Amino acid sequence: MVAGNDSLVIAGRKFDSRLLLGTGKFRSPDQMKQAVEASGAQIVTVALRRVDISNPNDHIMAHIDPSRYLILPNTSGARTAEEAVKLARLARGAGISDWVKLEVTPEPRYLLPDPVETLKAAQILIKEGFTVLPYINADPILAKRLADMGAATVMPLGSPIGSNQGIRTKESIAIIIEQATVPVVVDAGLGAPSHAAEALEMGADAVLVNTAIAVAENPEGMAIAFKKGVQAGREAYLAGLGKPLAAAEASSPVSGLPW
Repeated sequence: MVAGNDSLVIAGRKFDSRLLLGTGKFRSPDQMKQAVEASGAQIVTVALRRVDISNPNDHIMAHIDPSRYLILPNTSGARTAEEAVKLARLARGAGISDWVKLEVTPEPRYLLPDPVETLKAAQILIKEGFTVLPYINADPILAKRLADMGAATVMPLGSPIGSNQGIRTKESIAIIIEQATVPVVVDAGLGAPSHAAEALEMGADAVLVNTAIAVAENPEGMAIAFKKGVQAGREAYLAGLGKPLAAAEASSPVSGLPW
């Protein structure tokens, strides 16, 4: 929970947490539920290909209370714009949500998002009234085009999904943040709470984490650690970080003093 009125606002909706949580890879639904609770997250993503959206007793859906969390369906597994749009429509038709995390990843080894198909799908879904949160490469031009088109956020990757490599796209994400007109949510590759803190320190509005929490020896404990990392990063950003210097500068000045 962030103190004061420092809310994350997406498409006019306020959230107190800047940590979004994925629901894949947990060893059990109960473990997932405990981690979601501990994380403080208010937005929880669900892969549409992994759930039976017509079944209220589905092993994932039954453990996420829609009155407490915004369930954000994602189109993980879609290889084309057509597949992603179809999944989003199915989610809305089933009454889950008209918000969608748009993912189009045509190749399985690196699961990098296809910018052309992502842009194409976003255009269709936005015209149909969806609130679209697109997962993208850290491409400032693409991010700007999606925001201008009406995307609710942009979600640049820090590094490949599930890789735990942290933010390997720092320079490009910094440009995206500088130019942003919608919230920037750093997604994918964040393997440690310090990675999340780094993203927030840079000025990102939020992060999305899944694997690092789900596969931890203690997912609930790791969820708490990420929650603190996000809070620390945001508070440091708001407090104002010092700029890196090329040379040493004494903490106790020896000149310009009255004695």
